[in-house]
Amino acid sequence: MRNPRAVALAASIILVAVSGRAIAEGDPNRGARVYGVCAACHSLEPGVHLSGPSLAGLWGKKAASIEDFTRYSKALKKADIVWDENTLNAWLALPESLVPGTYMVFRGIENDRVRGDLIAFLRLALAPDGGKSVVAKGLIPAEVAKGQVPEPVASVGPQQRVIGIRHCRDTYFVATADGAERPYWELNVRLKTDTGKTGPQKGKPVLLPAGMQGDRVSIVFADPAEIGRLVEKSCSP
Repeated sequence: MRNPRAVALAASIILVAVSGRAIAEGDPNRGARVYGVCAACHSLEPGVHLSGPSLAGLWGKKAASIEDFTRYSKALKKADIVWDENTLNAWLALPESLVPGTYMVFRGIENDRVRGDLIAFLRLALAPDGGKSVVAKGLIPAEVAKGQVPEPVASVGPQQRVIGIRHCRDTYFVATADGAERPYWELNVRLKTDTGKTGPQKGKPVLLPAGMQGDRVSIVFADPAEIGRLVEKSCSP
């Protein structure tokens, strides 16, 4: 019986081989303008993982090979793929077609020329120290290379420093260090963790606005264990 992943990989690479000319003629300057579709989920800085893994130094490396990134799909781990012009061309055309079962949600880039331009840029950006190089060449600004890294929340003011959370019926009452207690519908409250450098201090969760209506919030903890310790079931202030 044929291996469906191997068949999909072979078919995808054969299919996109017709766009080889577009790859060869790719313009990294135009590709830099397309790179925003990648920067939404990735960083070019080593070790900076967002929704997706850091892209630093990935050119010529095996897919799913970054040891400290833990969110690869089983399908991508099993795929025998090395990132180069051909595999990136297939991946950027439609990830699910190249690797059925991938977690990456991306509808793909249909236009051969646009893909070729982006690959020309990625050839530079994914090389060793490529992030610094494309910034130095003026292809993208430093903040784009960095990616959408969360803003640090460790030094927020007392109105955002959470000191207590109680749950009553369908409401979370969130007490903050400025002495206020604010009610939020339970479905409008997101309890999150940020265990990295941008997260809150241990034992000092942070209240952040979320959404456009002003009635949604995120409460960010430094450790998952803090959630159970701080949230209590109580209807008494």
